[in-house]
Amino acid sequence: MPLHPRLKAMGLDVFTMLLILTVAFATLLPARGAAAPVVASVAFWAVALLFFVYGAKLDARTVLQGLANWRLQAMLLGVTFLVFPALCLLAGWGLGGVLSPLLVTGVVFLGVLPSTVQSSIAFTSIASGHVGAAICGASLSNMVGVVVTPVLAALLLGQGALSVNGGAVLSIAIQIVLPFVLGQLARPLVGQVIARHRVLTQMVDRGSILLIVYSAFSAGVVAGIWSRVSPLELAVLIGLCLVLLVLAIVAIRGGSRLLGLGHGDEMVLLFCGATKSLASGVPIAATIFPPEMLSIVILPIMLYHQIQLVICSALAQRQSQRAAAGTP
Repeated sequence: MPLHPRLKAMGLDVFTMLLILTVAFATLLPARGAAAPVVASVAFWAVALLFFVYGAKLDARTVLQGLANWRLQAMLLGVTFLVFPALCLLAGWGLGGVLSPLLVTGVVFLGVLPSTVQSSIAFTSIASGHVGAAICGASLSNMVGVVVTPVLAALLLGQGALSVNGGAVLSIAIQIVLPFVLGQLARPLVGQVIARHRVLTQMVDRGSILLIVYSAFSAGVVAGIWSRVSPLELAVLIGLCLVLLVLAIVAIRGGSRLLGLGHGDEMVLLFCGATKSLASGVPIAATIFPPEMLSIVILPIMLYHQIQLVICSALAQRQSQRAAAGTP
């Protein structure tokens, strides 16, 4: 079996490998001294560019059309921004004696993130779900998440030392909300150009995330991140991410059947509700948390991202086989 299909079967795509290499590079050659503020400044504007592109790519009419199935979309938002945060809050509270406060913060922050877009739609398609509803649900989740994720983070994390202050709110407005709105306004002018040059926009997407990760882990390495996260904590964190995903899948499938959802809607709720967006999570975290904290806070997001790719890919393939056999 060739190397690439083996890696793909394990959930290791090119972007995941680049993330791993970026963390390794930041560990070996972190940005120090005069280079650190330059990298941080470039990362700041990369976030703004990223959300401008998100706004320009998103077709608001598709979202509005998909809202016809308002019951499904309301359930999806409830799972994403109520059920999942509650699970992560309980998990963080229960493991407070094992994980450091920063890792607990990362777990809670993971819970308030919106759904993935590309992968959740792809998984829904593979599993013979309603692709149109998935496009609407994932897009709506990210539109709402631009505002709701920082607000929920402020509510859930604002009682301790890791509070989200007014400066962070202003930074979110400048870096995320404003570029997103400008992207929506500019869509009639640049939407077709972006659609024709998908490789270029994908480079902006992934390049921005890699730059933010490099900046965060550079600051973390300088602050001694690898001496602050023990092997036990890392193992517990991996296990926790796996348990959270399994609990979300079980809860969503059980709830879907109790509510009498059909297979197509259940797949939308499953793959859009159980997945969390690394693409939105890392930039939003970069606007809320200081650089020296950011590298630890985003660890749960990076680990969960990889685990959800592996588990959801296998689950989607299984649902596809069952749908082909007439027994979803």
